[in-house]
Amino acid sequence: MSKKRWLAAWADSDTKPAIYHCISRVVDRRFAFGDEEREAFRMFMRMYENFSGCRVLSYCVMSNHFHLLLEVPPKPEDGISDELLLQRLGALHSEKFVAGVAAELAAARTEGGLVGGNEARVREIHERFTYRMESLSHYMQGLLIRFTRWFNRKHKRSGTLWEERFKSVIVESGTAARTLAAYIDLNPVRAGMVEDPAEYRWSGYGEAVGGGNKGNGKKAREGLVRAYLCHNGTGFDSGKWRDVSRGYRRLLGMALERKSGRSTAGDSTNATEGKNQNEAETLENGETGHVLKELSVAKFLSHRVRYFTDGAVIGSREFVNHAFATSRERFSSKRKDGARKIRDLPPEAKGHLWSMRDLRVEVSS
Repeated sequence: MSKKRWLAAWADSDTKPAIYHCISRVVDRRFAFGDEEREAFRMFMRMYENFSGCRVLSYCVMSNHFHLLLEVPPKPEDGISDELLLQRLGALHSEKFVAGVAAELAAARTEGGLVGGNEARVREIHERFTYRMESLSHYMQGLLIRFTRWFNRKHKRSGTLWEERFKSVIVESGTAARTLAAYIDLNPVRAGMVEDPAEYRWSGYGEAVGGGNKGNGKKAREGLVRAYLCHNGTGFDSGKWRDVSRGYRRLLGMALERKSGRSTAGDSTNATEGKNQNEAETLENGETGHVLKELSVAKFLSHRVRYFTDGAVIGSREFVNHAFATSRERFSSKRKDGARKIRDLPPEAKGHLWSMRDLRVEVSS
């Protein structure tokens, strides 16, 4: 199979979300990130999210690597407005820089006394920046370069910080997206750093629980709602967090009740509510015919699963085979289809999750 980065063939269409699990590790796998470094990484991650139009569904920043579940939207056919362009530029650049671009646009819009001004000039100004938007490669490149510069200045070093090109795996919306989000948020639990993923500040779930319903806390909630329900057309709606957090917490393998002295599922959830099926569960029933038994899936997710970092494409059998058909040239003529079984899956998840690659060594640990 070609080593060229695998991108969703439908990335520039509205047919289905283009979601990627992205991973990168520090060179030599050194434990280089303390609290300050993780906080800075999250800041740059949100900056590039605001600039690019890509959305972080969940994430986890560890001591020597990070995970992102990133949705890359299609590029708008008619481009974006001047106002939105300037707003996005403000995520990365100074007020002075943005004011300069605004002045350029204003001049182009009035050039020649024509309605709309010099459209070719306006288009050139937009394209100077928009080619980096709605792009997986440019999002990751910008994030990694910006963080490396910050890290090298702080630690008085030079050279590369990252072990290799970042890895990315295409993830189907629905069961696969929910499962990958939970796998990402369970990283600090697998590493023995916390017992409850809500206690880890530098993750999507930790930020959603601890950050409240404003600012980046709201963004974290919106991301997990989208990961959980985007297959049903649900957007970035933090208002659905109450329902989603309950189902998601079971997927994480955590008890639903609130423990003394710490937050668990974000908003208060009493025992009576916990017995009833919420909207998120109802929608999931419509998709799969049943709710996956979260506890056995959570036990599977408590181990490192190589398919989720090296499987190329993760999703239903139909989804993986579709990705295979759209990229047939990557494979030899002997291969007839794409979907491969994920080894060691619990019985409840078999038939719901497949991989493009068949991994035979060190599948999980």
